[in-house]
Amino acid sequence: MKKLFFLFFFSISLTNLISAQTKVSGKVVDNTNQPIPYANIIFKGTNIGVVSNEDGKFYIESDQNYKTLLVSFVGFPTKEVVLTKQVNYNFIITLSEGENLKEVVVFSGKTSKKNNPALDILRKIWERRRKNGLKMFKQYQYNKYEKVEFDMNTIDSAMIKSKLFKGMEFVFKNVDTSRVTGKTYLPIFINESLSEVYGDNIAGKNKEILTANKNSGLGNGDGVNTFIKDLYNDFDIYENYLYFFDKSFTSPLSRTGIDVYNYVLADTAFVDNKWCYNIVFYPRRKGELTFKGDFWVNDTTFAIKKINMAVTKSANINWVKDIYVEQEFDVLNDSIFLPTRDYMMTDFALSKKEDSKGIYGKRTTLYQNFKFDIKKPDEFYREEVNFIDNSVYNKSNDFWRQNRFERLNKDEEGIYKMLDTLKTVKKFKRMYNLVSILGSGYIEMNNFDYGPIFSTFGYNEVEGVRLRVGGRTYFGPNDTWRLQGYTAYGFDDNKFKYGLSGKWMIDKKNRFIISGGNRRDVEQIGASLTTTNDVLGRSYASSGLFTTGSNGKLTNINLSTIEAEIEPIKNLSFQIGFSYRTLASASETFSLDYFTDDTFSTIKSEVKQSEINLQLEFTPNRKTIGYGVERREVNSPYSRVFINYSSGFKGLFGSDFDYHKLQLYYRQPLIVGAFGRSNLTMELGKTFGQIPLGLMSVVPGNQTYFIIKNTFSNLNFYEFITDEYATFQWEHNFNGNIFSRIPYLRKLNLREIIGIRGVYGTISDENRAINASGLVYVAPEKPYWEYSAGIGNIFKVFRIDCAWRANYRNLPDTNNFTIKGSFGFYF
Repeated sequence: MKKLFFLFFFSISLTNLISAQTKVSGKVVDNTNQPIPYANIIFKGTNIGVVSNEDGKFYIESDQNYKTLLVSFVGFPTKEVVLTKQVNYNFIITLSEGENLKEVVVFSGKTSKKNNPALDILRKIWERRRKNGLKMFKQYQYNKYEKVEFDMNTIDSAMIKSKLFKGMEFVFKNVDTSRVTGKTYLPIFINESLSEVYGDNIAGKNKEILTANKNSGLGNGDGVNTFIKDLYNDFDIYENYLYFFDKSFTSPLSRTGIDVYNYVLADTAFVDNKWCYNIVFYPRRKGELTFKGDFWVNDTTFAIKKINMAVTKSANINWVKDIYVEQEFDVLNDSIFLPTRDYMMTDFALSKKEDSKGIYGKRTTLYQNFKFDIKKPDEFYREEVNFIDNSVYNKSNDFWRQNRFERLNKDEEGIYKMLDTLKTVKKFKRMYNLVSILGSGYIEMNNFDYGPIFSTFGYNEVEGVRLRVGGRTYFGPNDTWRLQGYTAYGFDDNKFKYGLSGKWMIDKKNRFIISGGNRRDVEQIGASLTTTNDVLGRSYASSGLFTTGSNGKLTNINLSTIEAEIEPIKNLSFQIGFSYRTLASASETFSLDYFTDDTFSTIKSEVKQSEINLQLEFTPNRKTIGYGVERREVNSPYSRVFINYSSGFKGLFGSDFDYHKLQLYYRQPLIVGAFGRSNLTMELGKTFGQIPLGLMSVVPGNQTYFIIKNTFSNLNFYEFITDEYATFQWEHNFNGNIFSRIPYLRKLNLREIIGIRGVYGTISDENRAINASGLVYVAPEKPYWEYSAGIGNIFKVFRIDCAWRANYRNLPDTNNFTIKGSFGFYF
């Protein structure tokens, strides 16, 4: 699914074809020809309307014939515009200020927070928002039909004739026109699903059971469904904040809405035999994550009957030009309004310019067959760990014709046939495969993938230039077993390295997996505090191409592991494993030496260690794709709790030390409403017993030019050594909330990021006593702190952080100030 999305995202765009009966596009201006943003435009005698954008531009259409538009804005008389044709483009509508207004208007551009009838209605909505709809019942259940479609948009003749689509011109036979923007588009993907939804408001539980799923063939099964659900999260307009694309938008029905929106009571009318008020809303300031639009609200229950809203063009969000949302509610009785239809359209584009090409992502959701107060046992809501019912994805065409809540139009039906044909075109296959390689990092070669290609080149002080080749078995995303390995060569040490691992999922239901492997390589140990025994895991610190200063503190490691893992409850897993490792210095300038007796007369340079690990990992709200031995995580923030207990056994296979180690890792993302997102990370650890440098807990430094999570930007490798530690890291991204209030800066859509990191640690006397490495142990017994401030979203892909060292500033070779950056593709 992601392959298809990104394939067409960078290669898009048609002339207009006839669709609706009445179509109008244009611009609303004042006497001086200045655009009037957020003007209200409706077909006369209806409640079909839109709100102009920040440039005064609008598009409105209907499948009925209408002859007159009504255009209004606070401070101006309402204007009637006669439509001479069914299709009217590039209208210029001028509103003139005058004394004889057709309706009482008491506000201008920025509306007052006092004596505003729209705000009086809004307060009534706040009072009743928990007394309407599904929240009125103890339990509820209903059937849901969801249709998601992706379309290339702003297609023109130049796009059709471009070399990119040579040999694939037949795809342009299905071009249509968007009823929201008036732009031409070509459907390229469709996914349909039927579900049963259950909820318990008393217990705060809900469950959705997928009963049928179908798509146009460029992705399949639960992977497509999970990706779509992450791309289009469900939302409740009554909540204070709505979350789209990992961003927190202030809802127009929010209790804090009066601080960021202007509200105007624009009209009153019957909507489905219910008398309703029409309220128009638009942002008070540019650059904030807000909407413009209008809603109809019942005059007695103050329940929303219909709402239309669109994200403003100036909103600080990348790669998204427009987000448009419609919701409709039906009347069950005088006090209960239930959702009947949701529609959301997103215009993904590289640029927010009006004529830029992009991709529409459209989701339509219909609701039927509501039932209430039917209690289900607690076990019913328990989520399956690894359940997949393939019959869900193999329903017949007759089944879909009988069970869809609404029929597909001719363009949607044509997608299935078009995609089946397109997949037979060699040129399309090559494009699809290229995107696949860039997305996964692997080159597919008949059940074997070569890669990851991004690890081919590396560099460190010991190996010099490092070349790596590797691969994995791959029969499909749901493989129950997998082998992978690599070999590498360093041109300075003239040595080959290798790694080999295998995994096998014995029990699918509980994800019981056994794994093992062996690796011989050069490694930067101490690159993270909380460690795992991933036999092929390798930190960027070990072979980064761009580093600051020299680092010869590298270790030759020979690691063998065998592990068993089980996930009895969704996102709760347990692991037991045994490892044997040999550690020795890889550089003449670095030593792991330790004393082996009480007289301090015998020194050993190599560590041999047998170890048993018990691990627990809990990741609530984590989303994954696939049911095989390896799953991919969907990019969604989630909490993580990780507990590790390790025990070393002296004498087992020549092992050198007895010890016990306990470690705890905790990460918690926090969404702070309109103020952005925080991430909190804590790590605790203690080792009981005598151990040498190679087994100590090294506070992770960062000797690169890049931002690396869970490291300290101003520390060098091995600057702080501990056997007992506690760390705290806090980072907050304001998502442009501050810069959006500053003239000139708001246009750059920059995002402010601040952070603080601290660590406390100690070393026991017995561990200091056996140190023969020549490295002076320094532990942060007085907590070490550093703080940072950064700017993100530079050119939409770059972030730069400045970090300051708060103490320990006079140690040798300290970095009291650093500047580091990172690249990323973020919304």
